[in-house]
Amino acid sequence: MCQLFAGQDPATYAYVARSVRLAGHATSIRLEAAFWDILDEIAQRQDLTTPRFLSMLYDEVIELHGKVSNFSSLLRVACVLYLRQPALMADLPKVALEAAPMAAAE
Repeated sequence: MCQLFAGQDPATYAYVARSVRLAGHATSIRLEAAFWDILDEIAQRQDLTTPRFLSMLYDEVIELHGKVSNFSSLLRVACVLYLRQPALMADLPKVALEAAPMAAAE
């Protein structure tokens, strides 16, 4: 029964750390490789680099909630939402890069 899950390539769940700038501060985020693949896809669909997408998402969470208590978990759940409700992504407008602040980038 569990062969589908147990038999997966260990590389898909190995941790991968990436350095990004969030709110003007350099940091690294550790996620499983499979989540990075999904985040890369989400960013590409929005015509953004992944670091730019992460920075914009971080800034929006700060604006909405005042803080980000666990950004890595937020990213994992965002990936699950993306996979469960792909129609939501289809309805999102592309980000207008010229209107977005450029301070937080790759």
